Amino acid sequence: MGNKALVIGASGFLGSHVTRQLVASGRPVRILVRPTSRTDHLDELPVERVLGDVLDPASLREAMAGCSAVYHCAVDTRAWLRDPAPLYRTNVDGLIHAMDAALAEGVGSFVFTSTVGTIGRNPSGVATEEDAFNWWDQAAEYIRCRVIAENTFLEYCASRGLPGVACCVANTYGPLDVQPTPHGRLLMAVAQQKMPFYIDAVSPCVGVEDAAAGMLLAEQHGRHGERYILSESGLSQQQLYDLAADRAGVTNTARRLPRSLLYALAAVGNGWARLRGRDSQLSVDSVRLMHIINDMDASKARRELGWQPEPVARSVEKAIDYWREQGMLTS
Repeated sequence: MGNKALVIGASGFLGSHVTRQLVASGRPVRILVRPTSRTDHLDELPVERVLGDVLDPASLREAMAGCSAVYHCAVDTRAWLRDPAPLYRTNVDGLIHAMDAALAEGVGSFVFTSTVGTIGRNPSGVATEEDAFNWWDQAAEYIRCRVIAENTFLEYCASRGLPGVACCVANTYGPLDVQPTPHGRLLMAVAQQKMPFYIDAVSPCVGVEDAAAGMLLAEQHGRHGERYILSESGLSQQQLYDLAADRAGVTNTARRLPRSLLYALAAVGNGWARLRGRDSQLSVDSVRLMHIINDMDASKARRELGWQPEPVARSVEKAIDYWREQGMLTS
């Protein structure tokens, strides 16, 4: 088998950076994309394309044929969905299809994009890979499906011999956020002075380029059946918004909102969404995700993988610069 790498979910934010870094390393790269995926930000890359879907086992087998490594970056992050079925289909069922295909094709390495949301809460306020998930009673369906996915992945590694490494990735920021991501949209709103409020909350953060670099290092140096936290630092919403506003050359007009009031607004949002039969990104679950996840200690990735991320503040600046260059920051 050659040295070709397959990226599943290459059109996404993290997947596009994984693809770029693999190409930059001189490696032959194949990507699996859906016919409806936006791929204009990948068009200049010399990659082989296979049209398919994680829910189509045949396309997965076709895409993996002859590949030595798979980077599984296909994730549905729509935590606000009232009906969680699509989350489970992509994040759990899709992963299982990909792992089955990898085992059938004899792939040598499988790097799985997990999340810091699968890490347990630690009373110290800082968690590590040793902290097993322990907040089921407070977890939204999005987090539950990600935990189930990671547990299934680790079980495949332990019992079926999948040569896999899990990367628990923090909130990502940086250039080429073309959609943009939910976290990116908040920064864009700040840069456009359209963000009305923030709450006292700290979230684990990482530059998307550094997260991608960590995944490549995980293939090279990661121990099979292990998970590695990829988080540079914990930043408060105010810190993130101040960084975005400064880079955009505007004043951060967001005002601090008591957490209890935001929960009340989210409860109203939940009720309104039910009445309208539509999803709302302002939900009780989404508010809880803003503050419930601990800060993260990424010492294991730094020590075992040789991971050396730059300050995430620089990646926030790169995100603002990219949107400005693309004309995406409108008044």
